[in-house]
Amino acid sequence: MDEKNEHAEIFDGEYFIDETHGEAQGEVECEMEWHDEAQKSTDSDSDDEIAAEPEWEPPAPDPAGDWPQTKEDEVAEEDHGPNARLLVQEHAQGQHGYVTVPYPDPQAGQEINRHSDDDTANARYRTRLDDKDNPYFPFCSQTEWEIARWSKLRGPSSMAFTDLLAIEGVPESLGLSFKNAKELNTIIDHELPTGRPKFKREQIVIAGEAFDVYYCDVIECVKALYGDPDFAEYLTFVPEWHYIDEDQTTHLFHDMYTGKWWWDTQKKLDQHRPGGTIIPIIISSDKTQVTMFRNKAAYPIYLTIGNIPKEIHHKPSHSAHILLAYLLTTRLEYISNKASRCRTMANLYHACMSRVLAPLESAGLHGVKIRSGDGALHCCHLLFACFIGDYPEQLLATGMKFGECPKYALATLDQGNLDFVRACAAAGIKPVIHPFWEDLPFTNIFHVITPDILHQLYQGLVKHLISWLSEACGAAKIDARCQRLPPNHNIRLFTKGITTLSRICCFLLGIIVDICLPNNLNAGCLLRAVRGLLDFLYLAQFPCHNSKTLELLQEALDIFHNNKDIFIDLGIRNNFNLPKLHATRHYSLMIAMFSTTDNYNTEYTEHLQFDLAKDAYREILRHEKYIFWHLSGGRETFPRHSRPPDMTHCRVQVMMKHPSVKAVSMQKLVDDYGATYFREVLARYIAQHNSPNDSQPLRGHALDDLASDVHFPFHMLPIFHKIEWLSSDTRGHGEASVTVDSIHARPQRHSGSCLVARRSDTALVCLQTGAAGLEDFRVGQVRAIFVLPPASIPILFPPTFHVPTHLAYIEWFTPFPPAPDRNHKQVASIVSVANIVSSTHLIPRFGAIAPREWTSNTVLEDCETFWLNLYLDRHTFARFK
Repeated sequence: MDEKNEHAEIFDGEYFIDETHGEAQGEVECEMEWHDEAQKSTDSDSDDEIAAEPEWEPPAPDPAGDWPQTKEDEVAEEDHGPNARLLVQEHAQGQHGYVTVPYPDPQAGQEINRHSDDDTANARYRTRLDDKDNPYFPFCSQTEWEIARWSKLRGPSSMAFTDLLAIEGVPESLGLSFKNAKELNTIIDHELPTGRPKFKREQIVIAGEAFDVYYCDVIECVKALYGDPDFAEYLTFVPEWHYIDEDQTTHLFHDMYTGKWWWDTQKKLDQHRPGGTIIPIIISSDKTQVTMFRNKAAYPIYLTIGNIPKEIHHKPSHSAHILLAYLLTTRLEYISNKASRCRTMANLYHACMSRVLAPLESAGLHGVKIRSGDGALHCCHLLFACFIGDYPEQLLATGMKFGECPKYALATLDQGNLDFVRACAAAGIKPVIHPFWEDLPFTNIFHVITPDILHQLYQGLVKHLISWLSEACGAAKIDARCQRLPPNHNIRLFTKGITTLSRICCFLLGIIVDICLPNNLNAGCLLRAVRGLLDFLYLAQFPCHNSKTLELLQEALDIFHNNKDIFIDLGIRNNFNLPKLHATRHYSLMIAMFSTTDNYNTEYTEHLQFDLAKDAYREILRHEKYIFWHLSGGRETFPRHSRPPDMTHCRVQVMMKHPSVKAVSMQKLVDDYGATYFREVLARYIAQHNSPNDSQPLRGHALDDLASDVHFPFHMLPIFHKIEWLSSDTRGHGEASVTVDSIHARPQRHSGSCLVARRSDTALVCLQTGAAGLEDFRVGQVRAIFVLPPASIPILFPPTFHVPTHLAYIEWFTPFPPAPDRNHKQVASIVSVANIVSSTHLIPRFGAIAPREWTSNTVLEDCETFWLNLYLDRHTFARFK
């Protein structure tokens, strides 16, 4: 063994197997860059799902690379060495802290006057209740409240709940004042104070025809969000600039208040009305089908505010978005001229939006006094900051024509004559007479159009990319490789392939890395083009950016543009005049203006029409907050200072309390779990830790001699089938833990007449404490997870040795070499489960054609060489890039 394999005591007692099926399995493509399947969201335009994970910023990737089928001199990117890249990574992760530069005017964002306890949101909520002494009012008792809460938050359907209460004696025994679900809904609708404004209907007359618009008062919507007690301790009232160095040369961007737009707009506002508090209005819209309006298409308009941290407002469970309006669509079939019909539809949209957002003109200029949830009163200026939408919605809002960029500022639209129409046509815009944003203060519509990760990148460029690769490499070849990938927690296996899907990018580069192109074209340009686009996709989703990572973002885009002509050479494209590709040029500027893209993403509002339709659910949650406040004596929390997202990706390894199988024989571990040399390896592990000289661990024949004398005082072992990692609430937002990673080690089993294959996931294991580089880790296949019987530990181990609670039998792949190593022997070890860092994903090296006999269940045994998928998830990316 080389020195790299000698330094870790956790591998003492390795058993060398005289097999060669795993030759060169440790080969690593360190430059492959994929995007992980982060944030799961279903969309009508796509057949697959994206998985969502807690957000943080991965380290900056190295844009240089040495690719298969690519000569080194074909890669022109500069590599400053591992130390320089590591420094960029540490800065990008915020590991050196950050420097805060406060806004120079101390009056900005300040309270108008000091508030009392009676000014808090819960105190004001209590004044709207008829019985202020009963904390459960309008419910008579705690029992009635708990039943009402259960029925709306955890209970069955309304009909089932009514059937339950229809049982003779149930309402009387429980002391309920309602006899069915309808009566309960009446109490909730009429006796609980409403937390959100109600919808109203008005008519807009365009071209002699009246159209309905359904909307809420935008000022009341903002007050509801700004005054929510759940958000009070997290609200931001004034902009700040964050830097990662004392010299203040590298700007840090995360939440909206760290972007340049808020700082610059605050300066402009101070010249007009000093001491004001900006409330950035974020409007989102995406056309959808609405069944409540007879399945008509409509534009739901959602609203949130930039004062709320992005980690809160992008989760529907926090209810930080409000459904502001429904704009119904119409075909205007009575207008025969197509151009006139398009103009009328555009003017109808702007007329409706003008009606909805009209109050923002006065509220933006003169301000509105609004109390936050803790009772603080501010003079708030409601400014239209961001418009989030797909390309059609962006064109509709700006008045641009299809194929034009909605980010370009054009002439003022203030006339309605023929000359004006002709001027608009020449400029590539629609003749909108009075756009909804023309009177909104401090607003430039061409600046507030934000990037859209979901539609522009996933459903746009990635969809195009998969289509291009299918033509270049062959859809059958790509699908065959996807069907043979090994399983992993973060990977969805598509048994029919991915070429019919639009948002798969986690393993996209790996499955084409050794495919031959038609006409013997060099694949180097293709790989670099794909890599550049996927780099851009990944970098664009950083939850925390700085000046250097924005440069990397632009470099990734340049890599794609410098190599994209390969698609023309292949005859797939004849141009790249794609609006969504053009939009990528604006990402760096928009991130610097409004901070990271997770502040504004249509993915968060894709299905809000379902969540926001649950009025009773929302009212019960609001009343629950009030009851908790009342029973706690009216105590309010104190504001805390917002900080950048935690980049360390903290997570906790957990094991099930009880084993999956209480007793498994060693022979079954060999036969069903695939732990072929379990007895020998366990004996060596025990012998090693009984060695009197721990400073020089035993190896070779000396260790074999001691292991031969080990006798097990047991024949059965408790076995676990899974290791899990849960997310941590590092920012204190009360986030529930979710499973972010897992490793399975399940046996083969019979299901009827079929034999279900075993699942032995691959894991990344830390070789030493404080590991940082690739050489400090090793990949292995977890065959069995077990615990030793407590009674056997004093017999097998000396009292000075602490036996880990959970152990794992792992068969190793080769250490990470600088080049493929085909002269190795596979190794097996017993290691502590605590040393398993995460799951990992290996992409087989298929060669020119994927072998037909390989399957997802057997590929780890069948294949000899693998690529390490560094883009399995953001945790893996951060560790190795």
